[in-house]
Amino acid sequence: MSTSTLTPVFVRLKLSLLKNGLRQSSGRRAAYITSAVLALLFAALQLLGLIALRGTAHASTVAVLSVALMAVGWTVLPLFFPSGDETLDPTRLVMLPLRPRPLVGALLVASVVGIGPLFTLCLVLGSAIAVAHGAGAVLTAVLAVPLALLVCLALARAVAAANTRLLTSRKGRDLAVLSGLVIAVGFQFVNFGAQRLGRSGGLSALDPVAKVVRWLPPASAIGAVDSAGAGAYGRATAQLLLTLAALGLLLYAWERSLVKLMTTPDGSTLAASDASRKESSGKGLTGLLPEGRTGTVMLRTLRYAWRDPKTKAAWITSLAIGLIIPVFNALQGHGTVYFACFATGMLGMQMYNQFGQDTSAFWMVLLTISSTRDAYLELRARAFALLLVTLPYTLLVTVVTAGMLGDWTKLPEVVGLALALLGAMLATGSVASATLAYSIPQDSRKNVAPGQGGIAFLSIMGGMAASAVLCAPLIALAIWLHVSGDHGALWLLLPLGAAYGALIGWVGLKVAAPRAAARLPEILTAVSTG
Repeated sequence: MSTSTLTPVFVRLKLSLLKNGLRQSSGRRAAYITSAVLALLFAALQLLGLIALRGTAHASTVAVLSVALMAVGWTVLPLFFPSGDETLDPTRLVMLPLRPRPLVGALLVASVVGIGPLFTLCLVLGSAIAVAHGAGAVLTAVLAVPLALLVCLALARAVAAANTRLLTSRKGRDLAVLSGLVIAVGFQFVNFGAQRLGRSGGLSALDPVAKVVRWLPPASAIGAVDSAGAGAYGRATAQLLLTLAALGLLLYAWERSLVKLMTTPDGSTLAASDASRKESSGKGLTGLLPEGRTGTVMLRTLRYAWRDPKTKAAWITSLAIGLIIPVFNALQGHGTVYFACFATGMLGMQMYNQFGQDTSAFWMVLLTISSTRDAYLELRARAFALLLVTLPYTLLVTVVTAGMLGDWTKLPEVVGLALALLGAMLATGSVASATLAYSIPQDSRKNVAPGQGGIAFLSIMGGMAASAVLCAPLIALAIWLHVSGDHGALWLLLPLGAAYGALIGWVGLKVAAPRAAARLPEILTAVSTG
């Protein structure tokens, strides 16, 4: 079948998918309509804002960088939200008698249907109007606007097709779970950049960046309009040809990915079998862990942190935010080395609800616990797995923060306080895991099963408050040494904090073990709910 024959079929398919999706539930229909109205409203305001920039000194800088950022969004979003458009998955079409080249053309045209393409069109059109001066620039814009839009769409399709096997696998679902973290971290970087931009003299600081970006497709299309408005028709032609070449390369890469998907089997199971064979042979992480129950439980805990989407999201969120808070405050000039303890606290929270992370699979763990000693070894090994990551991470964040602030004298005391905090959170987390276990749903974005919100709140908030109380002696000692002016003795907080943290962590495990052993049926019921 030719492209002209396939195109109307796929356009109708796209419209049918949208229509049938809205029929599934009134909630989904309301969410779609609300998001569409908000997106179109923002697109209209954005279009008016870009038109208002026409004639200003930095209009070309804003226009070029806006299109470049939109292209980055089209590149990244298909990786995090592959289920947002069913036509992004070409494996649904592999059994049909379709050739890749006509399929590429039909899918590209069908991609124009939707809120995202309309939003992008408004941004590209506004950017072109903002820099179009003269008849030559207007004629260039007539070619540049659809060309830039098609490059964005082809970029998203090429990325999605190249990563289809990833997006439909467990790792792809991991990316979707982590999308909120990436967006949150991205907003932090945007906020930090805006603050630095305000202190550096406004948009003029972005002019050197825009001079480079205007030669990168699809922003080069808007650069062509700006060049034509300035009378540089040769440069405008080169930028248009560069954008056209990028579109051709993307379509070719997309077609090659479709050919590969339609003609080669999925090799993910081969990689999985190779990994299993490597682990079973004693290589990798398995060979570094202690033998017996301790090493087995540590390996299981670390595998959960790597393979389970909810657990992985919690770990990576803690790692990212624990680093962002002290580093960004240091970059803004009003930080302190003590903010490094925030990293320890974020990772220490992973000790809470240890059995809930197992969900209904906890019954297999239950079969291996027949005494208080077994419960103690189970909890201790889970704490060791957490320490394997938290200890070097705490040292890294503390050293980085102290180096950025140039305040090396506080490094020993902050590390000591962080180690004391870590021991306290291991202690309270062990007790909370044994007495306040709750379920973590795997099939939704909720982190607590319905009806267990109060248990989760008491477990986490109560544990954090108890950890603060347990750290009070070390905190009081640090304050007393500062107030008394005995700064030469502050280094003692490092060994004292390490010893105190180890002691309080050991006591917590000893307290939690008999409670866990006595409440195994209740824990199994709690973590299997939902």
